[in-house]
Amino acid sequence: MFSVELASKNFVKRLAIPSDSDDKVLIEGFLGELTEIGITEGIILEIQGTNGILRIDLTEEELLKLLPSAKANVKTQSLQEGQK
Repeated sequence: MFSVELASKNFVKRLAIPSDSDDKVLIEGFLGELTEIGITEGIILEIQGTNGILRIDLTEEELLKLLPSAKANVKTQSLQEGQK
């Protein structure tokens, strides 16, 4: 589960719920300058910006499992770009 709380509807870039059978939903907006990132109640990743807050059900353990692989992907991409 996730939630997005924005200070104003002006920070919503796009909210798309197409009527076709694909069932895709797109939510885009502007959190603004990031001010804080933390884990709330041990189970919610909370990213705060000047325009709002993004909350994602993600434990600290799950986040830590994902971070090493994310760092490896960034390093691999940087090396590949350097070889071009």
